[in-house]
This record gives sequence, structure tokens and C-alpha cells, in this order.
Amino acid sequence: MNNKPIGLFDSGVGGLSILLEIKEKLPKESFVFLADQAHNPYGAKSPKRLKDLSERIVRFLLKSDIKLLVIACNTATCYTLAHLRSKFKIPIIGVVPALKPAVSLSKNARIVIMSTPATAKSAYLKDLVLRYAESSRVLRLGCDGLQDAIEYLKKNEIDRLLDIYVAKIEKFGADVIVLGCTHFPFVKDEIRKRIGSKARIIDSGAAIARRVKVSLGKEHLYASKKLPDRYFTTADPKVFSQISLILLKDKIIAKKINI
Repeated sequence: MNNKPIGLFDSGVGGLSILLEIKEKLPKESFVFLADQAHNPYGAKSPKRLKDLSERIVRFLLKSDIKLLVIACNTATCYTLAHLRSKFKIPIIGVVPALKPAVSLSKNARIVIMSTPATAKSAYLKDLVLRYAESSRVLRLGCDGLQDAIEYLKKNEIDRLLDIYVAKIEKFGADVIVLGCTHFPFVKDEIRKRIGSKARIIDSGAAIARRVKVSLGKEHLYASKKLPDRYFTTADPKVFSQISLILLKDKIIAKKINI
């Protein structure tokens, strides 16, 4: 047994969608969550800058004696996972689009991956498509502006952008939509309203929670009792707490830190 917390980080509130899935799977575990909102969006950063930010975040989380790290951000995973694994000895799990199950689910071999533009153009995602979906037609749809709109719950902007991107999905004819950004599960219902029964919508949250459970079991790191979760942001903690309350339906008190 090991009651040390699990660390997670994202550029903002999107990683909370991953945290929810892990909490449901592992209710006795404790968590330290960091939202690097001062440097949001990560998609606008160079790979070098992302590696530097991520490394500093991990060093901060290690001060809380975390036993496992989840990079709860698709963009950060694409550009920093290998780097962080080479720097730190703790188990590190990244979030990648659920492409493999999408291939199994698709009936017409047409799949759309909704992500940030940075993830869409990454070599990591290109390699993922080549490995798992070579026989499928895959549209890597970089949804410019959508992450930021969700980050600050700009409803009108969310609606406007979803109208644009869902129209592109319909034109492409995909029957499976992969949510390749951890912010996007928070608007899954809005996407479903637009696409109807034409396509299934999947994300990586449940799969990441299963991977965390397997990793903890393999290392004999399961917790025996729940300790208080802690939340940090590099921007305004009041804003983070207000938005988190809406997204999670739960009150969160966050602290501001600098990295």
C-alpha cells in the first residue's frame, strides 16, 4: 500500500476530465492537480518551450511526493512524454487519442480526430495513425480556438466553433469521432446534439484510468485511504475554482503557484 498522491497536469481545466475518470476508477487515491493556465494554450508553444514548462511542472509536483504522473493534456503528451520519461524515474502516463478502439468501432473506415492544431500536426499523432489506422481514412481536425473557448466557458464561441467543426465532420463522412483534447469531453453532449446518430464519440478518459490502475497494481502502489486532494494553478485561483465548480459540480479551492 502507498498513500502518496497521483500527480496530474494540463494547460488548464481540460485535465479535470481525466481526473474525473481516474477518481471513479480509484476512489481511494489522492491527487495533486496543476493547471498551467498562465501558459495556456500549449498549442501556441514551441516543442522546446513545452519541454521546459513540463519539466518545471513535474519538479513542482514531485515536491508533493507523487507516486505516479499523468500528463492530462494531449498536446503536452505529444511533445514532452519521451522527454519527461528520460528525466524522471516515476511512472508517467500520457494521454493520446483513442485511435485504436476507433478503428475497431468504425464501420466505414472513416475517422475524425478532433484536437488542437498543435496535436493535429504533431509527428506523434501522424505516427499513431500510421501504426493503428493505415487502412482507414483519418481526418486530423485541428479545432483552432475550441480549447480556449472551453477553458473560459465562452458559450457563444463554443457554439459557433462546434457548428463549423461538426459541419466538416459531416462532410468527411466519419462514423467515429475521437476527442483528442482533454477539454473536449466537457462539450461531448453539444457535439452529439449536432452530429446525432451519424457518428459515435469516444475519448481516452476511461482508458487512461484503466492504465493508471494497472500501473499502480504492477508497482504495488494502491492507496489504503483517501487523503485531501490539492489543486494549483499558475493563473487566477478564483477563476479556476469558479470554472471547476461548473464543470465538476463540486467546490474546489485552488492555490496559485509560479513555475
